[in-house]
Amino acid sequence: MSYIPRNARWYLAEMIEEIAAESDPRNIVHLNVVLVGADSAVAAFDRAQELGKQSETRYKNPAGKTVLIRFRGLRSLEVIHDELEHGAELAYSELIAVPEDEVAKLITPREQLGVFRPIAPSQGPDYSSREVLDEAVKLTHQNLDAQ
Repeated sequence: MSYIPRNARWYLAEMIEEIAAESDPRNIVHLNVVLVGADSAVAAFDRAQELGKQSETRYKNPAGKTVLIRFRGLRSLEVIHDELEHGAELAYSELIAVPEDEVAKLITPREQLGVFRPIAPSQGPDYSSREVLDEAVKLTHQNLDAQ
């Protein structure tokens, strides 16, 4: 077991979520990193599992096909050693004997970082929610009518 400070209260869980749309043979797997508050590693595991199970759902996409989201399990669960504040280290990886050209390849240019990339539609099955889209259309019409 890794070192867990006595005052540890936060953990990072990488959760595996599988999405399937009716009649589409392709699946989509999301690896979601979530913050888990807990007083121990065992409690963090239990709370992460609970979060995963709460994320499971079933709904219709705009084509009327059933979309199923299932929690498959945890990929990782790590303690956060630092207090949550600006500059706190949340997780780390260790690489040994890495040549300079490989180090350079690890660096992502600013425009390719996720927060700066344009939103791109998924190339997988349509797992958008018909209910959410219908509500968006309804709100848009309400806003246009109010103008």
